[in-house]
Amino acid sequence: MLAVTFTVCFITGLLSHLIQHPPEWFFWPSRPIWLYRVTQGAHVISGVASIPLLLAKLWSVFPKLFGRPVVRSLPHALERLSILVLSGSAFFELSTGLLNVAQNYPWGFYFPQVHYAVAWLAIGSILVHIAVKLPVVRRALTRELPAGAGTTSHPETADHSETTDRPETADRLETAGRPDGLSRRGFLRTTWIATGVAVVATAGATVPLLRNVSGLSWKTGKGTQGLPVNRTAVAAGVTRTARDAAWRLSVVTAAGTKKFSLEELRALPQTTVMLPIACVEGWSQSAVWRGITVPSLLQAVGSRPGVDLRVSSLEKNGLYNVSMLPGEHTSDNDTLLALELNGEVLDIDHGFPCRIIAPSRPGVLQTKWVSKLEVL
Repeated sequence: MLAVTFTVCFITGLLSHLIQHPPEWFFWPSRPIWLYRVTQGAHVISGVASIPLLLAKLWSVFPKLFGRPVVRSLPHALERLSILVLSGSAFFELSTGLLNVAQNYPWGFYFPQVHYAVAWLAIGSILVHIAVKLPVVRRALTRELPAGAGTTSHPETADHSETTDRPETADRLETAGRPDGLSRRGFLRTTWIATGVAVVATAGATVPLLRNVSGLSWKTGKGTQGLPVNRTAVAAGVTRTARDAAWRLSVVTAAGTKKFSLEELRALPQTTVMLPIACVEGWSQSAVWRGITVPSLLQAVGSRPGVDLRVSSLEKNGLYNVSMLPGEHTSDNDTLLALELNGEVLDIDHGFPCRIIAPSRPGVLQTKWVSKLEVL
């Protein structure tokens, strides 16, 4: 189960990183509109589930960490080194991931890059560990059991010459029936319950059906206009410029620059869509947005839908004050330059005077307080 949750967490995290920092070969579709909501929700949920599973795994093999001799052979040394790297990187990933979910950053490094790099360390150490264990796995799978033997070996009948071939959990879990120990069944039951409670208690941040029972879920349903706010206008330093009557949206094409006032944008044909906004921290929330479709705005300035756009915000110093909107999204009629949210004029914390909202995109790329669109 730990292998499953860690693999899901790694793959979905890799996708999220590629979406936010796409290489030339990468493609991410705009449909279905909930795709990023699902992948990022799965990333956070699988990460939460991995925590009790990792603790259970380490508890089950804890005595082996102090086995003597410390190193018996080169494969044994590689195994112990891979476990050291794997344990350290796994704890780092899960602990920093939890702090990221809480938007608490008690460190001086750029979280996405370091989190991404250490994820590769964790997966690499898993592969090394599996490679070193392959001979043991092969012997265990091909060994013939004696007639009438079950699937559980017992100390009194086991061949002591093959103790290194037994499952790693055997030393800690062969306590079934002993009054002073936790049985294998009890250990597994406790692990499943702890994992289930952790998931149910937090998954409401991204799974609507669990919101009323997820006491530890974060963000969802809170904030102005029924939508959470990660970065306020005050934090972005745009309270004055966003409300300035002289604000104009600049749309830059090969033919020149055209500027729109807020009144001129409101005079253009408006479209209403329901789209989820999904944050990299794992929370998501559906909302009703109204504004100008990006394809129609491009046509209004003499360009064509399907071109790449650089979107610039009034915010000057934020990490995501500029985003790239690829052609797949600029050709989608659900991609809006939004002016309203849930039937009201955009609150300044949600991006007034206008913001980008596009299907299947991370929230950090749904740029708020838009000041300029550049056709690339």
